[in-house]
Amino acid sequence: MRRDAYGMPDHLDRDRFPVDEWRLREVRFSAGDQGTTETLFSVGNGYLGMRGNVEEGRDSFSHGTFINGFHETWPIRHAEEAFGFARVGQTIVNVPDTKILRLYVDDEPLLLTVADLPSYERTLDFADGTLTRDILWRTPAGKHVRVRSRRMVSFAQRHLAVMTYEVTLLDADAPVAISSQILNRQDGSDEYAVRAAALGSGFDPRQAGRLAERVLQPELQWEGEGRYVLGYRCTNSGMTLAVAADHTIETANEVEELSQIEPDLAKHVYRIRARRGEPILVTKVVSYHTSRGIPARELVDRCRRTLDRVRENGTQETFAEQRSWLDDFWARSDVVLHGQPAAQQAIRWNLLQIAQASARAEGSGIAAKGVSGSGYGGHYFWDGEIYVLPFLTYTMPRAARNALRFRYTMLDAARRRASELNQDGALFPWRTINGEEASAYYAAGTAQYHIDADISFALCQYLTASGDDDFLAREAIDVLVETARMWADLGFWRGNGAWAFHIHGVTGPDEYTTVVNDNLYTNVMARFNLRAAATAVERLAAADPEAYRHMVTRLQLADSEVAEWGRAADHMHIPFDARLGIHPQDAQFLEKELWDLSNTPADKRPLLLHYHPLVIYRFQVLKQADVVLALFLQGDGFTAEEKLADFDYYDPLTTGDSTLSAVVQSIVAAEVGYQELALEYFGDALYVDLADLHANTADGVHVASAGGIWSALVAGFGGMRDGGGQVTLDPRLPELWEGLTFRLTLQGTRVRVDLRQEDLTLTVERGTEATLLVRGERVTVSAEEPVLVPLEDQGPRLIGAPTTRDIEGTRRADGTVIVATVPDTHEDDEHLFG
Repeated sequence: MRRDAYGMPDHLDRDRFPVDEWRLREVRFSAGDQGTTETLFSVGNGYLGMRGNVEEGRDSFSHGTFINGFHETWPIRHAEEAFGFARVGQTIVNVPDTKILRLYVDDEPLLLTVADLPSYERTLDFADGTLTRDILWRTPAGKHVRVRSRRMVSFAQRHLAVMTYEVTLLDADAPVAISSQILNRQDGSDEYAVRAAALGSGFDPRQAGRLAERVLQPELQWEGEGRYVLGYRCTNSGMTLAVAADHTIETANEVEELSQIEPDLAKHVYRIRARRGEPILVTKVVSYHTSRGIPARELVDRCRRTLDRVRENGTQETFAEQRSWLDDFWARSDVVLHGQPAAQQAIRWNLLQIAQASARAEGSGIAAKGVSGSGYGGHYFWDGEIYVLPFLTYTMPRAARNALRFRYTMLDAARRRASELNQDGALFPWRTINGEEASAYYAAGTAQYHIDADISFALCQYLTASGDDDFLAREAIDVLVETARMWADLGFWRGNGAWAFHIHGVTGPDEYTTVVNDNLYTNVMARFNLRAAATAVERLAAADPEAYRHMVTRLQLADSEVAEWGRAADHMHIPFDARLGIHPQDAQFLEKELWDLSNTPADKRPLLLHYHPLVIYRFQVLKQADVVLALFLQGDGFTAEEKLADFDYYDPLTTGDSTLSAVVQSIVAAEVGYQELALEYFGDALYVDLADLHANTADGVHVASAGGIWSALVAGFGGMRDGGGQVTLDPRLPELWEGLTFRLTLQGTRVRVDLRQEDLTLTVERGTEATLLVRGERVTVSAEEPVLVPLEDQGPRLIGAPTTRDIEGTRRADGTVIVATVPDTHEDDEHLFG
């Protein structure tokens, strides 16, 4: 791994992936990491996603075309049953593949893994949202053929994808065949085995399970005049799908066309007598429409309307629309790291991935892998609210609102789930597609009650940043009330001289510690949720009495409930250990021994793949930031000294086995002063997928980590916080960085923040004015002129990084000594008692 002059790591092979601030370019084909590059070169719009599989189809690691929320259900079979366990699993469906355009010259197929390629380039363009490929193929007969392709999933038209495929014989005539196909791969119709299935990956809970029975039941098929239509219904979920494709060819060569249609295959074949120097351009326009149950024939009509518009307006207009959409996206969302082109390339790749996972997800959530792969079964987790929604809220408010409205549509299912677990209010599922809990392992799943507070946090963040009072009055208030009810019912009062509100039997974000009492993260986020709900009810009563009356009637809300929420929040138990000067992660956390990560063999990482959960649960070891995440999200509730002490304690215990950790560790490291460590974590997060640092990028993009990149830049180095309804800036620009530029949309006004070592400039790019706090000083910037704020420094600077050496040897309250061990060593424990 190299480092640049600014202290940033660069994990990429730059001979293969040159630095380009606006593109990810691959200039040498390699079959060795095809699964990774298929993910890296995916295109999508939040509704429809296509993996970066090669057009020719055979040479792929894992084929994939996915539609957000389109899933099959299956019964979860527990080895030992218990009341309230999740009953129905949900898995995203690999929908019929339209990417296939197979090429034959002299009846020889183009197969990239064995082809002689004098030149090769594949490019994902961040500015126009297209995937292009330009190769020179020397055929077995020695003929030179140039093949250019372009693929786009439209942001402007949600149900549309366009592909072009151009073939030119450079030095000889030859017969050419191009076979364009729609293939139902989900049900095993591909005649070629892909390497992902052939290799097998062993045990990995992060991957999606395979469905044993046929998933897509054919409903109809039709072809005519170059248009092909297939319709399906999912066997168990009843969801329906239609896919349609139009074909056109432009060439001066003689062409013969053939067609074939079957329930799982549609094929349009061009046979061309190709002459040297005469290009052949095939254009394939595709539309997908899905539904929870509308007949497939109605979806076919929708596909036809989508394709008819493109026939009328032309494909060039669709590409122009794409560029226009992305021009607007980057104007609102770009983050510029001045003078660092390699890091800038990685930043923009990550930001584009958020758009590809969420921009047109309307009516659906934001899956952990977006629409780039089948990892985690296509499920939605709490990750979306905490890691992706901040970016959307401050740069794409409409997309944020859509994602939050999707949670609102799950409210009835969340009410049923709460009732099933003997709770009032609503309990949202930890992992789901259709609103029902899909986690078969309750300890690290259902027990993560904090998801209620995570959703409420994202709601309040959006409401404050947008001023969307209509959303609050009609829908968001219901979520806040019902989640507050759940916390008020789940917690209980206990006192010994002073009453406190406790929450027991929950799991926090750290999945290496489960079903505990008074998890700090859960308690501080529940406190926020309770206060936010009470405040929202009072605000609605004052601002919109009619909406308030409707809400009270709709939810049967009593004044006594609201008062109880306030009392519970004010007296929430927040664990603190005076001896160590830290907040314990939970009530029993400090009773455990430390896991000696420094002496754990590399081949035993990540721990979840090599140790039984019970082994891990017995140690002070973290899969991901837990207390540290609380320090970021609820920073107003901790002093600077407490933040430093907590970070020093928990950072060396965190394995980094979760991709959710590095961005939060970077943010808090920057805040407390560990500048070099913050850069280290940021670099790891920046290249999680680009360099396949967790060895599972082939399963799809880590969307939450990509969203966290924005927070690491804006909240970490930019020092932005939004607690208490006020946006504040307290920058932490690394001393080697020239400058950082980002945008924030605040109640319709877009403000550009230009941060340098010596000052910060605020400029209104669109709108009227906005008010922020910079280092505690109120600053109002208007459209008339920018405001420059001098900065004395960039916060505290600490050398090095915290280690477990500072923890080992300290004594607990009962006098025992904390030591570090690795579980598969058996040492004499007499020394524990000094």
